[in-house]
Amino acid sequence: MEEKISDKTRAILICNPSNPTGYLYSKEEVNALIDLAVTHDIFIIVDEVYREFIFNDSPHYSVLQNEKGREHAVMIDSVSKRYSLCGARIGCMISKNKGFIANAMKFAHLRLSPPALALIASEAALDAPQSYLEDVRKEYTVRKKVITEALSNIEGVEVSDPMGAFYCIAKLPVENAEDFSKYLLTDFSDNGQTLMLAPAAGFYSSPELGINQVRIAFVLESSKLLRAAEILEKALKAYSNS
Repeated sequence: MEEKISDKTRAILICNPSNPTGYLYSKEEVNALIDLAVTHDIFIIVDEVYREFIFNDSPHYSVLQNEKGREHAVMIDSVSKRYSLCGARIGCMISKNKGFIANAMKFAHLRLSPPALALIASEAALDAPQSYLEDVRKEYTVRKKVITEALSNIEGVEVSDPMGAFYCIAKLPVENAEDFSKYLLTDFSDNGQTLMLAPAAGFYSSPELGINQVRIAFVLESSKLLRAAEILEKALKAYSNS
């Protein structure tokens, strides 16, 4: 990563746990990135919106915990994932860098098109007890196991084992996942049902990567995830014969 830093670089941006891979950066990895930011006098921005959704015993290490990076670290958070308020872009930006916050407040005071209903819903969501988040994490843990096992049983499919968030990356036995995703929506159905997938190529900066991969979100109940895997298996067979 240091080789990619130039005079034009202003920040390192990561998501921890990661969307779309579910990767969880360790304390050592976060601190190594902070060292890079300090050395090159740039910011390290970390989206920590999925930090409650970790599927093993590994603790989440926040970028704000490292005092060495206090002038370089920015943490991003949101209610949209934690409380299933999809589309409610309500959250916060936290930094100990007073100059950074002072400039951010200039934009905050513009108050252009405030999402009033989302603000009201978000305020209510924050009153939820800690037990709610614990129950959600347990449910996502079950769903992750269900979908990763179901996908791994499909011939030719390789699936990641996410450490956090609620996504996994699946490598499909197709040349182009975007073409296959279009096929699902335009030419395939099983008992009137099909799938909508997110091709993973758009998550890569290198255009040759992720061509045959998709991101799958395990946000539906387990029975629907199993049905989705069944539809995927049938669609792959039909696609290969088309």
